[in-house]
Amino acid sequence: MRIEQLQAFLVIAETGSFGQAATKCSITQSTISRQIQALEANLGALLFHRSAQARLTVAGEKLLPRARKICQEWATVGQEIKDLQAGKQPELCVAAIHSVCSHFLPPILQKFCVDYPQVQLRVTALGSDRTLKVLRDGLVDIAIVMNNRFLTTSSEMTVDLLYEEKIDVLMAADHPLTSYKEVPYTELMKYPQVVFKDGYGMQRLLQEWCSMHNLTINAVMELNTLDAFRGVVRQGEIVALLPETALIESSKDESLSVRPLLPIVDESNPKPLQQLTRQVVLVSTSDRITIPPIAHFCHLVRQQVKKFNDPTLNQSAS
Repeated sequence: MRIEQLQAFLVIAETGSFGQAATKCSITQSTISRQIQALEANLGALLFHRSAQARLTVAGEKLLPRARKICQEWATVGQEIKDLQAGKQPELCVAAIHSVCSHFLPPILQKFCVDYPQVQLRVTALGSDRTLKVLRDGLVDIAIVMNNRFLTTSSEMTVDLLYEEKIDVLMAADHPLTSYKEVPYTELMKYPQVVFKDGYGMQRLLQEWCSMHNLTINAVMELNTLDAFRGVVRQGEIVALLPETALIESSKDESLSVRPLLPIVDESNPKPLQQLTRQVVLVSTSDRITIPPIAHFCHLVRQQVKKFNDPTLNQSAS
């Protein structure tokens, strides 16, 4: 059964004539006759009484309301797809890690709302693994997350590296580690740490880093918000390893201190010292990034990255 067969059936039922229906559909009468014959063969019943006027049979009467619904749905979905490709989608859904939502996205969101006022923005802060899952499930259009090579290798995924940033140490303002300009990892491991919950990219990154260098973190607590991290660390001995963009608010807080990690020296490797960093990527799917509002949002993200990475802008903002 084909949609043009149902469409021909409806026009014949409306006009009562194969000839008039053919003219209305801009096809020959023999073509429309073959379409109805094929439809009748598929259904195993005659749909019209062939006489001076084409009248519906009992089977035709049964088909008529359903054919109308099917053709209406076909017309509706066809228009929706045309609107989608023209950029007339009703909403755009973005999921991103917490630090990106707090400090990176706000100017992008504001500009997008000006450029596409008819598109409702929906933004959700999630851990990296959860964000990529909702993208794969089709619940969001764009994900901005820590890079995870295990979750972004599907052929339909598009991955755009936005920036790479250092991981620093957050501690209370009077913590013993504040005596270091750069905190040695051997000293860091002496103190209890608060870490992100399972499913967050930072937890996986720290686990891989510790495994690579035979280190053991004394993780005494798992949290999932930056406010909670600051609140716990502010109390005294507990420290946290967090990326630079997650520490912007902390650097303004007199009760907290931030120190860089002393890079690890690999004596067997003549390459530069090994810095603990994370990569932040923009992920979507190949079919989504061709849709105008989504493509424009990605463009705004890339523009913001240039500002973010511009050292002159960073100096003027500090």
